[in-house]
Amino acid sequence: MAKQAPPKRPSGGSSPSCPAIYSLKHSYHTHIMSTKTTSNTSDRLKWLSVVLLLSVGIVSFYTLTEYSLLLRVVSLLAIVAIVAVIAFSTTKGKNTKSFLRETNIEVRKVVWPTRQETIQMTGIVIIMVIILSLFIWAVDSLLWWIVQSLTGQGG
Repeated sequence: MAKQAPPKRPSGGSSPSCPAIYSLKHSYHTHIMSTKTTSNTSDRLKWLSVVLLLSVGIVSFYTLTEYSLLLRVVSLLAIVAIVAVIAFSTTKGKNTKSFLRETNIEVRKVVWPTRQETIQMTGIVIIMVIILSLFIWAVDSLLWWIVQSLTGQGG
């Protein structure tokens, strides 16, 4: 008896467009990957420049003490501004900007209490803290009295 070979799987199915779809998906995936690689490389270079610029700015601030403090502070702030522009141009920087924008929108949606409500709530919190502290003091005093009575140390 001869062994039968397992049936072959259809490679493209019955649709003639299947190889074309695979080709489109493959080229799209390759494009995305190459974009990510380019983006990662440029982001890494940007972050490297951020670290170097900040390092140079901080070292210069502390080593160039012969110049006036005002000049050193202004130059350090200028370097920080340049670094912020570079950092916000990276992928993580853009995500951070988007997050901050969305946070600002959410903060605008918050209904803040009025001055009167704030004063009332603060008063309630202060009263509750006083009541709770008196309760804890009473329980502590009671337990202290019980322990002294049981150990015979309370005269």
